[in-house]
Amino acid sequence: MADQFTTPALNVWKFDATSMEPALFGKNGRVPLKPFAGTIGNALAEAGHHSVVPPRRVGGNLDIRDLSAGTTLYLPVEVEGALFSVGDTHAAQGDGEVCGTAIESPFDVVLTLDLIKDQPLKFPRFTTPGPVTRHLDTKGYEVTTGIGPDLWAAAKEAVAGMVDLLCASQKLDPVDAYMLVSTCGDLRISEIVDMPNVVVSFYFPRSVFE
Repeated sequence: MADQFTTPALNVWKFDATSMEPALFGKNGRVPLKPFAGTIGNALAEAGHHSVVPPRRVGGNLDIRDLSAGTTLYLPVEVEGALFSVGDTHAAQGDGEVCGTAIESPFDVVLTLDLIKDQPLKFPRFTTPGPVTRHLDTKGYEVTTGIGPDLWAAAKEAVAGMVDLLCASQKLDPVDAYMLVSTCGDLRISEIVDMPNVVVSFYFPRSVFE
């Protein structure tokens, strides 16, 4: 929604990294934390410099919230030594990272690296140790949708609907609502088989304000 939010905005988050209590947002918002590394991957086989922004077949800027503690991630290796790197740590982020940022925070990352030979892998895959949304499920969700023939446009409509809903129900400024939903709301493809239209849903956890 960068075409609608053209002015830069900043929210400074504060939280206790020891207790990991939810991070406060404004007067009433509380965003549950789930730390993970947004950028994690190996080097591409192609020579030259490569932007860190787009995700790639060997990983990189994946921004997958569930690549958190206990998860096992499998990555293709294309160069000798893999040249693995990790960074861009987040304290919390919703699926979709819809405004391009999360709760960006420094963290120490502890990893175990294993080489598995003769396992053809085209793209990253991962295994989680248990439920992946438990930290947000306690109060249910408010959900908005976008429907149409274009997946990108439908996603934007779903997010815009949630921004409008939070502005009306929580009296938030639109830019604050937009930043907030990026940290804890989940963008999901609900249905893509009934052509020509798709259905995209945006889930906002009610626990943030209840």
